[in-house]
Amino acid sequence: MQVKSEMMNNQLTAPTRIPHDIKIVSEKEAPPTSGFGVAGMEGLGGGGSSMGNLFGDSAKPKVKAEAPKKVNISAGVAVGMLLQKTQPIYPPIAKAARVSGTVVLQATISKTGAIENLRVVSGPAMLQQAALDAVKSWRYRPYLLNNDPVEVETTVNVIFTLGG
Repeated sequence: MQVKSEMMNNQLTAPTRIPHDIKIVSEKEAPPTSGFGVAGMEGLGGGGSSMGNLFGDSAKPKVKAEAPKKVNISAGVAVGMLLQKTQPIYPPIAKAARVSGTVVLQATISKTGAIENLRVVSGPAMLQQAALDAVKSWRYRPYLLNNDPVEVETTVNVIFTLGG
């Protein structure tokens, strides 16, 4: 059977018939990898053997990816790791002023699960300190990457709503 190109004027054309059987075309074996270099290169650098030693199998480097020092995770993943949560105390002045809303905090969860580098991203000013005070005492299960605990950077949303 002869294989005919399906290209005509650099455009793919539809086949004229569908074959009844499919033949597997096997590729020739890859050329042996014993030699390295280009033809005519033998005289350079003292022969092909030095190139073989330079790029030979004996000195393959071992590459191991180092775990990152700090990982970013979403607030949803962080909630699943929460072990101890202290409820924030609604500030009486904010309650009297009918202030409600969400305070967004940025935090680092240490390798031990403690909160570090806690800072306010956004939220009503009257509620920010109460949110900071509560979240400071939260404890998380350490985040494991390749079975090693790593620091985690995440956001924490503290929602203040007035009961009604």
